[in-house]
Amino acid sequence: MKDIQNATARMSEVYGLCADAMTRFADFVSEVGELGKELVRGTDYGASELVVNEKLAMEMGDVIFALALLANELGLDLDECFAMTKEKCRKRFEEHGSIGSQVEL
Repeated sequence: MKDIQNATARMSEVYGLCADAMTRFADFVSEVGELGKELVRGTDYGASELVVNEKLAMEMGDVIFALALLANELGLDLDECFAMTKEKCRKRFEEHGSIGSQVEL
């Protein structure tokens, strides 16, 4: 992920993609929504099995790009973020047999 973040930072400098964290977050959410639309279209709105195509791959790339821009703006290392999540999931599985959040009522 470090390579992705570095490449994204270089592109941001070259193309002047300056934005604050909230704008980056809004862009990320927008890209996730576009990915969702392509997933729905790829199943003909649930009528058929998913067809993975170039448009879907491009939208996935947009999500990754937007996430890297957000992480860079926040000064977060995606490799470190992922390592923390892996450890959290490992502990949850060991303690509860599931990686999902445990909610006590």
